[in-house]
Amino acid sequence: MQSMQLSDDTEYFALGVFCVETEKKKIALIGPVYPYKGGIAHNTSLLYRTLSKKYDVELISYKMQYPKLLFKKEQKDFKSDLFKVDEAQFLLNTANPFNIINVALRIKKHKPDLVILQWWHPYFAPCYEILGKVLGRRMPKLFICHNVFPHERFPLDRFLTKRVLKMGNYFIVHSQSDGEELMQVMPDAVYARNPIPIFNVFRQRNITKEQARVELQKKQDAKQMLFFGFVREYKGLKYLLMALPKIREYLQDINLMVVGAFADDKEEYLHLIRELRIDDCVELIDKYVSDNEVEKYFAASDIVVLPYISATQSGIVQIAYGFEKPVIVTNVGGLPDVVQDGKTGYIVEAGRPEQIADAVIDFYSQNREAEMCGHVRKEAYQFDWERMREKIEELIGW
Repeated sequence: MQSMQLSDDTEYFALGVFCVETEKKKIALIGPVYPYKGGIAHNTSLLYRTLSKKYDVELISYKMQYPKLLFKKEQKDFKSDLFKVDEAQFLLNTANPFNIINVALRIKKHKPDLVILQWWHPYFAPCYEILGKVLGRRMPKLFICHNVFPHERFPLDRFLTKRVLKMGNYFIVHSQSDGEELMQVMPDAVYARNPIPIFNVFRQRNITKEQARVELQKKQDAKQMLFFGFVREYKGLKYLLMALPKIREYLQDINLMVVGAFADDKEEYLHLIRELRIDDCVELIDKYVSDNEVEKYFAASDIVVLPYISATQSGIVQIAYGFEKPVIVTNVGGLPDVVQDGKTGYIVEAGRPEQIADAVIDFYSQNREAEMCGHVRKEAYQFDWERMREKIEELIGW
């Protein structure tokens, strides 16, 4: 049997088709990234890493994110480069229209097949509106909505949000409640819901609970709870503190680490701790925790508590899951969407200290740690970064 040979023309045509078919699509990804602080900067880095495995991704970040007049705390953290992206371009000055126009023209020149914008606060509305108008309607835009509306609402937030999001062709939200809010301003929005993927990159040293407790000078046999993150009123820390007296009636050696800088009046919390007489079982670690320090606090803990009184979602749950830790969350926003009650954690009503106490008591008295950690491991596939990429592809038809 003779082998079939292609003519030069046929071979050239086949090679050309192959090249066309394998040419990578281009994506422009816009959002904060290291050295900027916070979960959305982490999210941008990990999304870039995931998309770059398959696509040609240009990552554009801010050379000025917030004016110091509006955000007086330090916006950057250079202590750990865990989320560093060498290819990141720090181009956008969010308060300079001429800069924004120039960046938009630069993006347009590269002719991306998709522009992805991280959205979480109406402060960025003027910047993104200018970007969108210069890029034009024909360039597909996908907004990843970490919040549709901000945690702390203000009179113009709905107006500004609608002006920007109406330029989007596609949307990713992380919770059912965010999807409902999106429909309020964009009734015909084409969107998909995907939970925040797990932030397991914090598990750098893979230290054990015992090792972490040695580092933090904690008792090995203590019952250790963790509240982690920037302390703000909506996160409901006071209700967790108010639950401790009841917890102590049933459990010995119970401890709570509160790890994060205080945005609210710290004295208010100190007064409550003294009033409840729980000074000996609460440790306040009032500071911003750099990325390379996160591991020891989660590794040392048995369970992570999010007693929020309002929320859309929280990356703290995904960090906890990355360390195979169960959680206690309140039934607000998207928090119950990512927790299987009685399996990967507990869902309680917001503002109800007695329900928080009951969950903590059940967790320890019934020795549920091993069982719940097992469930967290089994459900990890739902929060994989590859699933996020697949969801984006399904949404836009790639």
